[in-house]
Amino acid sequence: MTLSSIQQFNDAASEHMHSIFSQQRTAFDANPYPDLEHRRTKIFQIKKQIIRYQDVIATAINTDFSSRSVDESKLLDLLGSVLEAEHAIRHLRRWMRPSKRSTELLFLSNRLRVQYQPKGVVGIIVPWNFPVYLALGPLIAAIAAGNRVMIKLPEVTPATNAVVKRMLAEVFTEDEVAVFGEEIVNPAQFTSLPFNHIVFTGSPAIGRVVMRAAADNLTPVTLELGGKSPALISRSYPLADAAKRVLHGKATNCGQICVAPDYALVPKEQVDAFVTECQSSFTNMYGANISNNSNYTSIVNDRHLKRLLEILDDAKAKGAQIIACGEYDRDKDARRMPVHLVLNCTPDMRILKEELFGPVLPVVPYDSLDEAIRYIREGERPLALYCFSHDVSEREYILKQTHSGGVTINDWGWHVVNHDAPFGGIGNSGMGTYHGEEGFRELSHAKTVFARHRFFPTQLFYPPYGTWVQKLALRFFLKQGDPNIK
Repeated sequence: MTLSSIQQFNDAASEHMHSIFSQQRTAFDANPYPDLEHRRTKIFQIKKQIIRYQDVIATAINTDFSSRSVDESKLLDLLGSVLEAEHAIRHLRRWMRPSKRSTELLFLSNRLRVQYQPKGVVGIIVPWNFPVYLALGPLIAAIAAGNRVMIKLPEVTPATNAVVKRMLAEVFTEDEVAVFGEEIVNPAQFTSLPFNHIVFTGSPAIGRVVMRAAADNLTPVTLELGGKSPALISRSYPLADAAKRVLHGKATNCGQICVAPDYALVPKEQVDAFVTECQSSFTNMYGANISNNSNYTSIVNDRHLKRLLEILDDAKAKGAQIIACGEYDRDKDARRMPVHLVLNCTPDMRILKEELFGPVLPVVPYDSLDEAIRYIREGERPLALYCFSHDVSEREYILKQTHSGGVTINDWGWHVVNHDAPFGGIGNSGMGTYHGEEGFRELSHAKTVFARHRFFPTQLFYPPYGTWVQKLALRFFLKQGDPNIK
């Protein structure tokens, strides 16, 4: 294609996107409050399409990654989406019900409620690591809340994008749900649309860009970011079991998960044993040589691989010890990188500054629990925290002394796929939540409705002021002020 034809293609894609946005706005205005059965039906259709297309989706994701476990795709991308759909279908009636509230004593006998109203057109921006679950999860929440939806899929997963477009187009018209992918070359064109809400999943750096673009339209945002999620292993927990679970979190999807353990905090005297147990766990799960192991996922592309290798090279140049958990030919089969454990890390290394998002696990030793907690608190607040301890008082102490988006105790990541609880970040790891009832609330407008009783005399509070009723009310609620304050 010539530069001119590429520009024409880009312009046409952008024009189509703006046209769809206008159509969705018009369609929402025509039906601003879809009823319960309409919403349930649409969510059920999403669930049905996931089940129908499961093999096609898993094959497409495998193509985009060049090698991704089909079972891993079904377990993480598809099963999670089906569970979220089922949860919404079961509970939507209760979520939609207006919430009765109590009036102030001053307004007794009147009625007060909160009604949950669809916001309008919701934009969903999806990352490449879980292109189906992180598209369909927010989509289910948005449909449950009664919204229209536009989805921007990542540029690096064209095969998956084509399948998602096809499966959703069979049950939604474009003025209900529209899907865009690599044809939108400049993602800023999408985020600059005046959505009624934006859900973004990705890195903190891009999250800031999305938030700035949304601010131009005063669009509220839900940001699901990431950060350096710690796995804190207590002396009270069996080391071999902790190593197995942390290693699984780091090897799943080749560590390309926003809630993967980013680093492990290990008692100083147990570091060597922890390394040995991690190596053993990796071999038990994937074998000594992963070159042809279909259960192990590749790093998504060469650009991401290059970043990881540069982080490892930086650590090695500054004195770190790097231990691979399996056989690995860096030149021949680079994207099939096994988990690398990194010891003797120092604060000046990139490995302790950047979210790793790959099969690289720094092991940070500590002497006391307070030292480990202090280390966590000195960094940005992470999306997840993993606490390995059988001591209940110790666990409660860790929970109260640290901030994170969510926590799994004695394992990793499973809090995310339990859909009756919110999923979200805090601080640098994001804002807002989705999943379950909180997702419904996030993508609804909570509208307060006060209904005055026909004969309630609110006019008694009108001017002219100073009537005996007003004085009585002020004296009752405000009491006597301090005459000594001038």
